[in-house]
Amino acid sequence: MKTKAKASYGVRNWSEYDAALKQRGSVSFWVSEEVIGQWRNEQKTGKRGASNYYSDVAIATMATIQSLFHLAGRQTEGFVESLFTRSGN
Repeated sequence: MKTKAKASYGVRNWSEYDAALKQRGSVSFWVSEEVIGQWRNEQKTGKRGASNYYSDVAIATMATIQSLFHLAGRQTEGFVESLFTRSGN
């Protein structure tokens, strides 16, 4: 039984190839102003003890990022904090 030879593709434009490899490692996030405005929980529960610090929107966003990048809880918290620090929020 014969096997097909794999096609070889030669790189002709190294600067574009290098730029494409750099772009592959880029991470971009878009967070709407609505989510940023709802990030902290401002409502008091009226019960004893501390109220929730983060809103349900913030917790859902963190859980999504955590499962997307396979991060532990503290790693996710640090990742999101660094994103907000870079964005100036």
